[in-house]
Amino acid sequence: MATRHRTATRDRSPSPEVARVLLVEDEVTARLTLRAILQASGYSVDLAGSAPEAMDKIEQGQYALVLCGLRSDDDQDECRRVINHARAQDYHPATAYLTASGGESRRPKSGRLLIEPQEVPDLLSKIADLLADRAVGRERRNMRRHRPLELAAN
Repeated sequence: MATRHRTATRDRSPSPEVARVLLVEDEVTARLTLRAILQASGYSVDLAGSAPEAMDKIEQGQYALVLCGLRSDDDQDECRRVINHARAQDYHPATAYLTASGGESRRPKSGRLLIEPQEVPDLLSKIADLLADRAVGRERRNMRRHRPLELAAN
């Protein structure tokens, strides 16, 4: 009996851009767990285990989001360096701190959002919000750049 093979028809529409995330976390277990959660949610994830490694990756690639883990007071300074370095890039990634313990006493001086990964749906929702805010900011910058050209043409 002959077996018939069907060729699947592929959807030729362009695929949406996958957000590239840099996860900076010194604890291996947390790093691997968070990467699995983010990848399962459709994000492309690069890992860094230290501030120098993260800053090298930020220089080499473009990220939609840079997440930095906080585990001790010393790590806060390292994360602050990473986040400040990311914010200085021309591609303007969204940035956030990750912490395993809640509480305003751990809030960094910069006032940026602390994401607590205890609740995965909340974590993913906060990440989506950060990426949406970044997209809005990019669109506003693009509009400002193109507006003078439109006015000059009139």
